[in-house]
Amino acid sequence: MADFQARSSLLRSKTSAFCEAFLESKQPSEILDTYFTSSPKITEHGPPWAVSRLPFLGRTFRGRTDSGHSSTASSSNTCDHYFSLLASTLSFHPDKHTFPPSSDFIVDASAGENGVVSVVAHAKFASVLTGKSWEEDFIYRLSEFDGEGRIGHWEVWADPLSAWEAVGGGEGR
Repeated sequence: MADFQARSSLLRSKTSAFCEAFLESKQPSEILDTYFTSSPKITEHGPPWAVSRLPFLGRTFRGRTDSGHSSTASSSNTCDHYFSLLASTLSFHPDKHTFPPSSDFIVDASAGENGVVSVVAHAKFASVLTGKSWEEDFIYRLSEFDGEGRIGHWEVWADPLSAWEAVGGGEGR
């Protein structure tokens, strides 16, 4: 029981630090270096029809391209590329209330491969192209943690329709 509680506490603490990194505007390379395993995966879920405007949706990005990180993934499918695609499409405007207190995280240290943590968050986003913004709730599901609590897989569920509308400037209505 003590090991389970220790593992739960570690995952909760590491997830809290990961979320805090976004509030501190840390660079993607620093986030990947600090909070992820050496073979990270990022999946932002979304419908196939949205990929033309939101190219970071609907696929799993794997590995790294930064120097010092070996990766067998092509550079267009790496976690670094996910952040590049995201930043060229949307801006993220978190505030001190974006993430709940870590006590509100859903932690199951025995689920999946080495634990799962889910976080429900809220923030403002804006289209880089049009400037149109919106607020939404979104979910992070973190899993495949290593022994030190680094994230193996980060999954995101958000509101692709609001993003689609903002990026497209209302086209196609």
